[in-house]
Amino acid sequence: MADAPAPPRDPFAALRRATPARIGLGRAGQGLPTAPMLAFQLAHATARDAVQAALDVPRLQAELARPSRVVHSAAPDRDAYLKDPGLGRRLAPLATPLPRGDHDLAIVIGDGLSAVAVQAHAAAVVHALARRLQGWAIAPVVIARQARVALGDEVGQALGARAVLVLIGERPGLSAADSLGAYLTWDPRPGRRDHERNCVSNIRSPAGLSCDQAADKLAWLLGEARRLGFSGVALKDRHVGAVEVGGDGMAALKP
Repeated sequence: MADAPAPPRDPFAALRRATPARIGLGRAGQGLPTAPMLAFQLAHATARDAVQAALDVPRLQAELARPSRVVHSAAPDRDAYLKDPGLGRRLAPLATPLPRGDHDLAIVIGDGLSAVAVQAHAAAVVHALARRLQGWAIAPVVIARQARVALGDEVGQALGARAVLVLIGERPGLSAADSLGAYLTWDPRPGRRDHERNCVSNIRSPAGLSCDQAADKLAWLLGEARRLGFSGVALKDRHVGAVEVGGDGMAALKP
């Protein structure tokens, strides 16, 4: 009896092991096979859910275990936030002013476009970074609802901080709905432009940058920003073992 023919070799198998990208999914008539189609629909639904998810602020405050203040952007609700990005870049009027002081760093945690990412990784990044910034005067953490990156400039200026770090949920994709971004700006004030920031992106475990790796990179960037007196495209990431990050690609990454 003749042996059964060997199944055809999959030329995309090695590539699939190296990337989460959808490669060589196959065909079923004019469409995708059932399994890849269902996986695509699940990823799309997960991304949509991440955009609409609400940040659990009390849980985040408990995980931070440090003084914090909650603020809101000028966007009154999620619908307005998504339709008009400019609203998320401005603070709503505050009943009580933010506590101004002689701070080296202000940390702003914003829900951004993925509260799921913030909930999963933000507190761990703050703890890891604080351990690496011994001797830095860090302001109380500001948690911002309906926030975008530029909101941190107004917060940092109000707190009197020399630098601001915004931890924010990045725009979900079809392979990552829980990616946290970190945006560093030296001498924050309203009107700062994207090229004046440094970005550390794709903070998520285990598929991206771990919280400790991100904290190492951010601590190095903050130290260099303080030494040089600026941030952004002029501040190149030469941290040992670093992957390419920085202000250069920020326009494509900014929530």
